[in-house]
Amino acid sequence: MSTAILTGPPAPGSSLDGDLRSLGFDVRIASGAEETGALLAAVPAGERVALVDPRFVGHLHALRLALTDPRFPAAAAPGALTAQREARPALARALSAAAADDLPGTLADALDADGVAVHRPQLGTLVATVPTDAGARHAARAAVEAVDDEAVRLRSAVKAHDGFFTTFFISPYSRYIARWCARRGLTPNQVTTASLLTALIAAGCAATGERGGYVAAGVLLLVSFVLDCTDGQLARYALKYSTMGAWLDATFDRAKEYAFYAGLALGAARNGDDVWALALGAMVLMTCRHVVDFSFNEANHDATANTSPTAALSDRLDGLGWTVWARRMIILPIGERWAMIAVLTAVTTPRIVFWALIVGCAFGACYTTAGRVLRSLTRKAKRTDRAARALADLADSGPLAQTVAKAARRLALPAPVVAFLGAALVVGCALGAGPGVTVAAAAGYAVLAGAAVARPLKGALDWLVPPLFRAAEYTTVLVLAARSDSPGALPAAFGLVAAVAYHHYDTVYRIRGGTGAPPAWLVRVTGGHEGRTLLVAVLAALLAGRGDDFTLALTALAVAVALVVLVESIRFWVSAGAPAVHDEGETA
Repeated sequence: MSTAILTGPPAPGSSLDGDLRSLGFDVRIASGAEETGALLAAVPAGERVALVDPRFVGHLHALRLALTDPRFPAAAAPGALTAQREARPALARALSAAAADDLPGTLADALDADGVAVHRPQLGTLVATVPTDAGARHAARAAVEAVDDEAVRLRSAVKAHDGFFTTFFISPYSRYIARWCARRGLTPNQVTTASLLTALIAAGCAATGERGGYVAAGVLLLVSFVLDCTDGQLARYALKYSTMGAWLDATFDRAKEYAFYAGLALGAARNGDDVWALALGAMVLMTCRHVVDFSFNEANHDATANTSPTAALSDRLDGLGWTVWARRMIILPIGERWAMIAVLTAVTTPRIVFWALIVGCAFGACYTTAGRVLRSLTRKAKRTDRAARALADLADSGPLAQTVAKAARRLALPAPVVAFLGAALVVGCALGAGPGVTVAAAAGYAVLAGAAVARPLKGALDWLVPPLFRAAEYTTVLVLAARSDSPGALPAAFGLVAAVAYHHYDTVYRIRGGTGAPPAWLVRVTGGHEGRTLLVAVLAALLAGRGDDFTLALTALAVAVALVVLVESIRFWVSAGAPAVHDEGETA
């Protein structure tokens, strides 16, 4: 249990003691700064502790926001301060030199000065104040009565920035489902799991190949998306963020979507229509588009002088109401995408669903990539070592590329140009050359991939290197499987790309959580992007004309990669000390 220390006796008639207990705090009352220090020292070092001014007047949800959010080591609101384990030593140091008046506020400033980032939540219309006389207390209590904090809590459960379909067709009622779940003790992780199971059932319905199954699949996919929105809203409503929840929420979206693609492809096969190439193409497009977003954001996360005329124009467009929604819709974010998939699944065929996905995702990818390229060319940003390290981790370079990178001299060509040449070489040869030439091209790709990362990725467009590597690897697997005579090669290739994509998404979310990339041994064992590309090219050259041998080899490789990356990923996220981040801005 967490401990809240009132820095003095509460005011007569105050509900502060009961409010803190309702939030799960064991409340203790000090007589002043000296006794506050003694009570603080008595709280076990691993527990959260809160210091609250006894004169505090405010909404219960203001206290909840300030004192119970697990994502931040320290947080504060007027009259209240909390510190988790990592911030406790700094709090103890600050308390030893703090003045008695407005102790929480003084300590919050001291923590900031000591290098501990103190989160101060935006309270909006919620009241949180420390009145100094009876008149101010009466006015503060009147202000509390004038605001419905439950309505504020429901509004804040919804993302500040979301897609059109989610904002207007899901969130108006899903927030109430989130409240219903909170009042029955359900956790966001349980809702996330329910969303996954619903999507898997939807995929099973699509796999029947019957019109009734397609209709049920479309309905269940929408239900799954409602639950997907609900889990995040429940986390924000109840402030139940967790490291495990961040991982589940991030990875299950992709698992649900890819499972549904597989279900559609299986359903189409039952009716004699082979759409596995389209399913895999849709997966490749979506994953590469996400990598563009991730790489660009990481490259500019802490860049200095990070301004450009293009960014200024984008900000101006965001000030015009209709353009905001139009720009969010045309990139086909997850809400619009799932709605389109659900409706088309119910009324058309899997082939039409995939072609609509490919066209929509290709347009969205071109739009977002072009905008990011323009921003990068027109801004004079200086990239940091941290950004270069993140891009190197996202590149997923294996032993072959790393060996070349150590031996290579700095090339005159920019890194994205070298990466593009390597990608064009291997994909072009896979499309039209013979097996031997394709293997040689894959070897050349490994050399060029190493040369591309031979220097720190700090150039204006160096964030394009990881998505170019993703496109080269995934597309090569797709093309070689499609060209082979091995029955079932495309479904096996689908499984392999899904396993590798999981590894790449896992890398992204580890970096976002501030814990760095997966361990180096994992990249070595899985071969890196260039090693896997070369291996698949060799397997295609040796086995593509020998019955189902190529399919068996791709399946074995997919299972091996999936087992290694899943075991390591689960081990990490279950035991990680990563911050309990939660996705507040990603609409795709």
